[in-house]
Amino acid sequence: MHPPQDSLPTPPSDAAASASAKPSTGVRLAWSGMTHRGRFRQNNEDAFIALTFDGVQPRFLGKFGDAPMDRGDFVFGVSDGMGGAKLGEFASRTAVEQIAKLLPRSFRLSAGGIAAGFQDFLSEVFTAIHNELTRLSNSYEECAGMGATVSLCWFTPQWMYFGHVGDSRIYYLPVTGPMQQVTHDHTQVGWLRRAGKLNEREARMHPARNSLQQALGAGHQFIDPHIGAVGYRPGDRFLVCSDGLIDGLWDRRIEEVVRSDKPIADLARLLVEESVAESGRDNTTAVVVEVQAAVG
Repeated sequence: MHPPQDSLPTPPSDAAASASAKPSTGVRLAWSGMTHRGRFRQNNEDAFIALTFDGVQPRFLGKFGDAPMDRGDFVFGVSDGMGGAKLGEFASRTAVEQIAKLLPRSFRLSAGGIAAGFQDFLSEVFTAIHNELTRLSNSYEECAGMGATVSLCWFTPQWMYFGHVGDSRIYYLPVTGPMQQVTHDHTQVGWLRRAGKLNEREARMHPARNSLQQALGAGHQFIDPHIGAVGYRPGDRFLVCSDGLIDGLWDRRIEEVVRSDKPIADLARLLVEESVAESGRDNTTAVVVEVQAAVG
């Protein structure tokens, strides 16, 4: 079992933020991302986003790369769309477009060393995505019922802030210590596992494992995003993935691959290809991020 959620580091208060914040230089990120439709689906309803922003405009990043954090914040996220036909693709694309539109406004918070405001801001981002998907569903008959899950990581020089709705996941792999699932699966099965009533095997085999209690849009009237923060240090790694990846790989294998000595640029591809080979029943997406100490 993973360590309890409250074992994760928490952000400082406003009063302590400036004193405890890490310097804005000396840290860089390396990442890789990959998405695959799987072996049986006709289309890919997953989408991932990788971008950096400096308060002026966002800049989309490639599927892999590395960059220093001295000029801007970084966002990595995964969205799994739903709705059938092409609606799932449209829903996940709408979600990541909203993230790219809204997150740059947050730069002033991290630039000013203000930690407390991240919760309100991420709540606003998720509410905006939810409202847009709901508006489209209500306005166009062909969009009725569409929705999406979203899991995103917002990296500032001090913290990784996260927001989440659905059953995509964010994992934290500290340089020392076991892998931790940061996000809560918004399913009854996820609740049962967190309560210790199911182990990983039982959760994976449960007939209701894909029944969502929360999603953005999809006819849900209310949402309650899971929002939090993780303090990081060089050597730490993070994984953001859709539920298709978990369908093909056990947690132990996920940790083995993400902690391997393979280049970071290859890790997302290795995870997705192995998961698709093992299962491939669903669209499969992974984004791997490593925190590195800047050289020189």
